[in-house]
Formats: sequence, C-alpha cells, structure tokens
Amino acid sequence: MSVRVYDLAHSRAGDKGNTSNISVICYDTKHWEFLERELTEQRVAEAFRHIAKGPVRRHPLRNLKAFNFVIENALGGGVTVSLAQDIHGKSYSNVMLAIELPDPE
Repeated sequence: MSVRVYDLAHSRAGDKGNTSNISVICYDTKHWEFLERELTEQRVAEAFRHIAKGPVRRHPLRNLKAFNFVIENALGGGVTVSLAQDIHGKSYSNVMLAIELPDPE
C-alpha cells in the first residue's frame, strides 16, 4: 500500500527563469518526520526526470512543517524563451503532489 504526497500535504509553486520552486506543506504536524524521511531530493528528481534536468535541492522548514524544493533546469530555458505550452512552475505542484510514497503506517 502507498500514499501520495497530496494525502499528507498541500503545495505552492512558482518559477524564476529556468528554476521551479515548489513548497510542500504538511496538513498535520504528525506527517513531518515521514515526509522528511521519504520525500527526498532523489525521489523528487526521479518524479521530475521527464521534465527537469536538475539538480534538485530540498530545504526543510521545520518550524512551518514544510519543505521548499528548488528544481533547476526545469522550465525549458524559462517561461519567456520556451516554446512549450504551459511549462511554468505553478503547474509543477501537481507532479509533486502525485509522488507515491510507502505507507506511513
């Protein structure tokens, strides 16, 4: 059995140039340690491998029970230069929330 990130958290995202910035915020503080252990830079890089070259950096925000992921080389050169339709960072939060994780129980 597994859970998806959206079962445990919500997300906000944005972009600047060719970098996507995605925050993952726990619904409940009891999920913080599980996400800290399971939602790794490597797992996120794997989920985004079809659209981002990386690297991926994770910044834990313990007091907020949140994480900020910075994903570089993710936007086809940037919103203003890419010919890809709707490739900006705000839509990438859906990719993050769909990541499957092992059951926390």
